[in-house]
Amino acid sequence: MTGRFLFTGPDNAPVTLLLAHGSGAPMDSPAMNAAAEALAAQGLRVARFEFSYMAARRTDGGRRPPPKAETLNPEFRAAVSALGATGPLVIGGKSMGGRVASMVADDLHAAGRIAGLLCLGYPFHPPEKPTQLRTAHLITLQTPALICQGTRDPFGTKEEVDAYGLPERIRLLWLEDGDHDLKPRKSISGFSAADHLATMASTVKALAATL
Repeated sequence: MTGRFLFTGPDNAPVTLLLAHGSGAPMDSPAMNAAAEALAAQGLRVARFEFSYMAARRTDGGRRPPPKAETLNPEFRAAVSALGATGPLVIGGKSMGGRVASMVADDLHAAGRIAGLLCLGYPFHPPEKPTQLRTAHLITLQTPALICQGTRDPFGTKEEVDAYGLPERIRLLWLEDGDHDLKPRKSISGFSAADHLATMASTVKALAATL
């Protein structure tokens, strides 16, 4: 870890990914570690950071609940500034982290500060509340974006998301039988978690090459 960031992957990578965590687990959770390692294996540099409420859990040991996602927008912008990436930068994260990134992406992209957006398991709606959609801003999103989603994610299954009418400029990578961590049941799908993470990472690399 360097300062507030946890780095994975080569320092001289052509593209850097700035990723934030989900609402309930830190930046070094098993799911975040696995995703970062898979991306680094594709030659990408991953920088992870924590929102202040999560960082505070490390010092006080509490389980303070996450604030509303939109209130974290300034923290994501501050992380972009603090990172000071010199090459192309893609922002995103897991679940809530990706959602926050998606809300600040267009302003940063228009200012030439980021090249793209990556969401790992986007929380399209709370589990078992399919009408409480978090998609309004996605309809007008201008930033090149990739959403990697498991087909049985309780925050948005393939059947649900297909009906949202998202713009074609948002690319969706569907991972068969994946859950919210993109993990499949191998006995059902024939795929392992490592298989899906490798597919995710290679797709991100291909997207990054076009930015």
